[in-house]
Amino acid sequence: MSQPQQSTIRNRLLKALSPDDFARLQPHLEPIQTQLRQVLIAPHVPVTHVCFMESGFTSIVMQDAGHKVEVGLVGREGLVGAAPVLLGSTSTPHEHFIQNAGEALRIDTQALLSAVGASPSLHSLLLRYVQTELIQARQTAFTNATYQLDARLARWLLMCHDRVDGDELTLTHEFMSMMLGTQRSSVTLATQVLEGNHLIKAQRGRITITNRPGLEELADGSYGTTEAEYARLIEGT
Repeated sequence: MSQPQQSTIRNRLLKALSPDDFARLQPHLEPIQTQLRQVLIAPHVPVTHVCFMESGFTSIVMQDAGHKVEVGLVGREGLVGAAPVLLGSTSTPHEHFIQNAGEALRIDTQALLSAVGASPSLHSLLLRYVQTELIQARQTAFTNATYQLDARLARWLLMCHDRVDGDELTLTHEFMSMMLGTQRSSVTLATQVLEGNHLIKAQRGRITITNRPGLEELADGSYGTTEAEYARLIEGT
């Protein structure tokens, strides 16, 4: 199997590496196909591999007393499992599972840590990525505490839209309610509001984004901070 080339990969984090740092990781990157609801990292289990997402995206969720709520979202901008591994832990209480199937480049945790230990520049960039994950999680907590559900839904759909090609998202109302930590009936009403304002088109198991600027306006500042910080910290823009 040929090794992935930095010029053709889609993962923005790998693209941001220097050629020397990418070369440290390249021999250890294994292309894989991901499947819907596939668990990449299970709670309280040693993390043996992490994944640079190439397409599709992964939800980071917290579960307690039968409730499951999304606390993070990782797509082709990131590395699934970055926080526990790079911050010196062997496991995490959070489940990481595929929410939208696609492709990824998997790497053994020890191989990644060896490369990080040999390169201060690689270590620095990946820690800055962990910072963007923390920013996203704090923005989510702030949004969930202060915004109405239709704005929260708009933000979440924008984040999903950022991580796919095209305008179509494969999502059920049941799944959206779990991700947003609210009742399914409430998500149904919020979806109807967005569709009534011609921002999306909702079909069974599918959401099509029809007016992205309108969604950004509805999100009303809850969307954009994390994305701007990623561009600043990772891509220097």
